[in-house]
Amino acid sequence: MSDYYCYILECSDGTLYTGWTTNPARRLREHNAGRGAQYTRARRPLRLVYLEPHPTRTSAQKREYQIKRRSRRYKLRLIESIEDENPLEAWKEDHDE
Repeated sequence: MSDYYCYILECSDGTLYTGWTTNPARRLREHNAGRGAQYTRARRPLRLVYLEPHPTRTSAQKREYQIKRRSRRYKLRLIESIEDENPLEAWKEDHDE
């Protein structure tokens, strides 16, 4: 089981936001409550659309940086590549949340 995650949120205006966390459910709540990144505060509600586990904080942060530098088209293909339509629900099932 991973302790670190890289994630992509879809904002209410259709833009995408990439970040990393140790708890995706908590981080999504924080973003939606306006306590997340400044970028997401004015673009609520947000929806978790991609979640990628990592073994270390460093690897999650490096992946976040890689994804942020890529095009929107790349990010959309990445999102489409996952099997779970709702990655947060799959994460919650694995973590009894």
